Amino acid sequence: MMKKDIKIMILKNGLLFGIMLFPWVGFAQKKTQEVEITTGQKDLVREGNDLYKKKNFVDAEVKYKKAIKENPTYAKANYNLGNAIYEQNRFKEAVPFYEVVTKTAKDESLKASSFHNLGNLSMKQKQYAKAIEAYKNSLRLNPKDEETRYNLALAQKLLKDQQKKDKNKDKNKDKNKDKNQDKNKDQNKDKNKDKNQDKDKDKDKDQNKDKNQDKNKDQNKDKNQDQKNKDQKKKQQQPRPNQLTKQQQKQLLEAMNKEENKTQKKVNAKKAKGRKLNQEKDW
Repeated sequence: MMKKDIKIMILKNGLLFGIMLFPWVGFAQKKTQEVEITTGQKDLVREGNDLYKKKNFVDAEVKYKKAIKENPTYAKANYNLGNAIYEQNRFKEAVPFYEVVTKTAKDESLKASSFHNLGNLSMKQKQYAKAIEAYKNSLRLNPKDEETRYNLALAQKLLKDQQKKDKNKDKNKDKNKDKNQDKNKDQNKDKNKDKNQDKDKDKDKDQNKDKNQDKNKDQNKDKNQDQKNKDQKKKQQQPRPNQLTKQQQKQLLEAMNKEENKTQKKVNAKKAKGRKLNQEKDW
């Protein structure tokens, strides 16, 4: 069976326009020199090939696997199995079977085809560097394969474009990083400015607080002094112990005078009572 190849369309001046993937029509058998291959194993591969031509890739896969189970190093069975799995778009699963061929097959043409298809699978996964290496290995075995040479040139171009894109991406990333750093720097600067402003505000607030405290202290001092003076004045106005006020003295004097008058009356009364009217008769 023939390998699948990557085809491209080219615009003028060698510019890449697009990529198309399609299998070759028909499946020409590669001439290989297998050893120790039984008739039964060959029959399984033939049956698998018939199913493959009918695009019955699932049943073809089963036939190839049976052949490989009997002979794991059967290069053609591994190669065809890789193709059947490839057609089912299970690209990663196809890789090990092509690799077996590159390591065990004695037919250089079959090995070259396996390297070519490994390159195609790498292209599917955009692993262009890996694809380039696979195509080079294929060309070392089959330098006249123009399909492989063409795919190699394509892989090299795509790798270059990818590297350029990644470089620009990293450049933009660094640019954005620097931009964000400058932004963060400005934000931190503004933050520190606000912090300093708050600090100055708190300082002014503390100064005002101290000022108000001093003012309140002075006011309280004056208030206490006023209260002290008031208390002292009041104290001066209050009579001393055993000292009568003018009102009390007046009242006391009046009381004394009254009491004296009363006493005098009593004294006078006693005198009158004690005075006998003993008139002697004149006889």
